Amino acid sequence: MSSSKPKEPAAARSTIHSRFIPREELRGFSAWAPGDLAGGATDRRSVPRPQAAAPAVDPAVLLKQQMREARQAGYQDGYRDGLVALDGFKQSFAAQTTAQIGVLVTSVHTELDALQQQMARSLAGTAIALSRQIVRSELSTRPECVALVAEQAIEALLQSAKRIVLRLHPDDLALVTGAAADTIAARGARLVGDAGVARGGCRVESDIGLVDATIEERWRRAAAAIGSEAPWVDPAAAQDPSA
Repeated sequence: MSSSKPKEPAAARSTIHSRFIPREELRGFSAWAPGDLAGGATDRRSVPRPQAAAPAVDPAVLLKQQMREARQAGYQDGYRDGLVALDGFKQSFAAQTTAQIGVLVTSVHTELDALQQQMARSLAGTAIALSRQIVRSELSTRPECVALVAEQAIEALLQSAKRIVLRLHPDDLALVTGAAADTIAARGARLVGDAGVARGGCRVESDIGLVDATIEERWRRAAAAIGSEAPWVDPAAAQDPSA
C-alpha cells in the first residue's frame, strides 16, 4: 500500500516564491549581511577597509633627498653667517678708515702749520736782511737824515724838560748843528759827541727822562712790529764789514 503526499497546486508555489513586492508597499528595510561565526550581526560600516601598502622607498633616492636638504640648510646658514660677518667687517673697516683719515688730517694740519711757520720765518728773515741793506744804504747816501732824527727826538720830550743833552756820533755833530740849529737852540739842548752812538742815531737825555733814538733801538721796534727779534747787527755777518 502506497501513500502519497498531497501535491500543492502549481499556482500556489509560484505565488509564494516569485511574488514581486512593489516599492510602494515597502515601509522599512536595511541591507542584510551574514552574521559572524558567533551568530551576531555585523555592521558593514564597522568593517575596516584594507589599506594600500606604502610604496617601498629607494635608499639611494632617500639619501640624495637628505643630502639636498642638508645642503640647502647649510647654504642658508652660511649665507646668514656671511651677512653677519660682512656687516661686522664693514663697521670695523669704516671705524679703522675713519681713524686713519683723522690721523692723516691731523698730520697734514701739523705739517702745514710747520710749513707756514717756516715760510713766515723765512719771509721775516728775508725782510729783515733787505731792510738792513736799505737802512745802511740810506745812512750812507743821506747822512744828513740824522738831523731830522735829532729834531724828532728833542720834540718828543715834554716842554718842562730841562738840562737836555743830545748825544750823537762825532761824525754827525756838524750835520745836526747846521740842519737842526733852530730846534736845538729853542730847547736849550747841548750837543755831545759820543762814539758809542752809531751814525744815524742819537740819544736825548733830560732831567725827566730819556729818548732813545739810536739805530739799534729804532731797528728793534721796527722788527718787533713784524714779529721778529733780529738785532740791528747780524751776528752771522758781524765779522763782514760789507754786511
